[in-house]
Amino acid sequence: MNEAARRRFDFVGQDKMVDSQYLLPNDIGISLLDCKDAFQLLSKEEKLYAHYISRASWYGGLVVLLQTSPESPAIYVLLQKLFRAQPLPQLQERATAVGMTCEEYQAFLVYAAGVYSNMGNYKSFGDTKFVPNLPQEKLKELVWQSKAFEKNPDEMERLWQVCGDLMFSLEDRQKQLGLGAKGTTAYFSGNCDLKDAELAQKFLDFKGISAYNTRLFKTVGDGGKTIYEVRLASVIKDDAPLKGESGNQCGVYEFEGVTFKVSRGDYSPLMKKVVENLEKAKDHASTPNVEKMLLHYNRSFTTGSIDAHKEGSKHWIRDEGPIVESYIGFIESYRDPYGSRGEFEGFVAVVNKDMSAKFTQLVASAERLLPQLPWPQHFEKDRFLKPDFTSLDVLTFAGSGIPAGINIPNYDDIRQTVGFKNVSLGNVLAVAYHTQKEKLTFLEDNDKDLYIKWKGPSFEVQVGLHELLGHGSGKLFVQDDKGKFNFDTGLVNPETGEEVKTWYKQGETWDSKFSTIASTYEECRAECVGLYLCLSREILKIFSHEGADADDVIYVNWLTMVRAGVLGLEFYTPETQKWRQAHMQARFVILRVLLEAGEGLVTVRQTTGGDGKPDAIITLDREKIATVGKAAIEAFLRKLQVYKSTADVEAGRALYSSYSRVTDAEPERYLTLRHTVLLRKESRKMFVQANTRIEGGDIQFQSYEASAAGLISSFVERFSEDGDELETCLQELSCRDSKHWGI
Repeated sequence: MNEAARRRFDFVGQDKMVDSQYLLPNDIGISLLDCKDAFQLLSKEEKLYAHYISRASWYGGLVVLLQTSPESPAIYVLLQKLFRAQPLPQLQERATAVGMTCEEYQAFLVYAAGVYSNMGNYKSFGDTKFVPNLPQEKLKELVWQSKAFEKNPDEMERLWQVCGDLMFSLEDRQKQLGLGAKGTTAYFSGNCDLKDAELAQKFLDFKGISAYNTRLFKTVGDGGKTIYEVRLASVIKDDAPLKGESGNQCGVYEFEGVTFKVSRGDYSPLMKKVVENLEKAKDHASTPNVEKMLLHYNRSFTTGSIDAHKEGSKHWIRDEGPIVESYIGFIESYRDPYGSRGEFEGFVAVVNKDMSAKFTQLVASAERLLPQLPWPQHFEKDRFLKPDFTSLDVLTFAGSGIPAGINIPNYDDIRQTVGFKNVSLGNVLAVAYHTQKEKLTFLEDNDKDLYIKWKGPSFEVQVGLHELLGHGSGKLFVQDDKGKFNFDTGLVNPETGEEVKTWYKQGETWDSKFSTIASTYEECRAECVGLYLCLSREILKIFSHEGADADDVIYVNWLTMVRAGVLGLEFYTPETQKWRQAHMQARFVILRVLLEAGEGLVTVRQTTGGDGKPDAIITLDREKIATVGKAAIEAFLRKLQVYKSTADVEAGRALYSSYSRVTDAEPERYLTLRHTVLLRKESRKMFVQANTRIEGGDIQFQSYEASAAGLISSFVERFSEDGDELETCLQELSCRDSKHWGI
């Protein structure tokens, strides 16, 4: 094995070598998500509201374990039992006694922190599995010698039997999330593939059922007939019609020669915990809109109705300028291999007034800025619905990962007619994009200094434009159930020069039409909007950037995107020819567009580093950004929007797939470049979040150290009151589904 290849591997045990992309390094960055000062400034009522929404979010966040992989719930329960049974110093003593080195014990703590941080054993950013970086037999021995095993050996042995081998397994199908032979997922039973997902989506569209809060399980009934069970997340398990609900989604249906059964009750015990805490939060709601929002959310989580969640989302949009902001539900569809099922997510955050003032000014300018986007007026919304746009310091973000910015809700019909909100997560940005010069890869030395100075400010601009004018722009052409169009028939498609021939029919949505590419395509469109509009001096002035500083912000923003396109290659799997992360695929596509523009705008030169190992250098000609670069993004962005507006899936897929292709053809040699990226990659940071608890009628704020041990302690204490109950619940829910994955 050559040295370059050897650097990509670490050793687990005596003779087992594991590709380092499936390991979390012992020195992985772990940072505190600081919100203490902002929280302390809240009134008692605001603190109580934040506390109960946080509790609801954390209970709901456990759902993600059941959405990720078959073994994730058992791994989580095993870890919780280990850490709750004895303090970490005592556990370390037992680790030493069974022969674990300090490095191996630290690797175990980092692995556990990774499971908590990602809510499962697959990376939230990239969907790659990660395994413990220590011998399996040593970890098993630690479990057997633990206090938890002494208390209940049968239970601990049973948990190990469920997850012990799967925890370490790197069989091809288990290396990444995916459908069928392409990977692992718990959104579908193990025998489902892309054809099953497509048929299920067709059925759901026909019945007018949203896929957001569903999972799909396939069985074979008497006579070999295929039966699909569509499970709705809800507290209640009764499938009978509900009083006051329009229609009854539950029942058994025949569709295209197979049977579909729609049932309620998925994750029922966890959804009950969510509802109980939202009810308590309602007692401390600051406005009638918040009360109504929580009322509808509770109905949604109780009955499984996405329509109810939509109603709650409308009231959330109307609740403008809250001090404590939150959103909760089945939100982002990035990790569903088919692209239409939402991962549970809940966040609570406190407004950062200084940065929010800049975003408010950006919103006020939006109607003047939207016409600058490179598509005809008819392809823009008839009326811009001014959203709330705030910068927030996160108190709680429960789910598989924490983004830097959010544009929600994701319901297209609401975004088109009622509006949306934009959120920039300031304390996430402050930590996530702090960079050390010695760890900066693929840039010239003089660019590194500029990058470090302007990365944060330029990213604030990009996030603002990406969320507000990226996700917030563009019209979908729709024909409703009465045959009425929301656009002028006879309209000319600027890409073909012919009349518009395609649009969204009743029941069809952006996600259901573009399915597997919907998320990454939309992220690419929003990123392009950010690049395109950051050239506006008016916008840069809103963010207090003028003159030479504004020039540097533009340059670093574009340079960041080009570098991100190169880094994105980490998230491509050559064996399956699949991308594992929506944003990074989008950034690679943009890199390809800019390279294709030519004229020396962007170059990626593969070379050898000072250490004698493969390296690469990126250059961006800043003098050509406003000419060659702008023209390339303008033409590409117009195509993206036109195909999205007109529901032209065929053209949209062809365009996006062509730029997503990764080959080793000259001159770029992307597969070779990918090896270099993997060789020099830095692992994504993990965040330690605070807890709140009620003591003597007051809300106490508990923070933790920024380490793997601190992250573990935060999760142990997060569920200190009902840990046994939750662990039993997760085991029962997981056991119910185990037959669908053969475990």
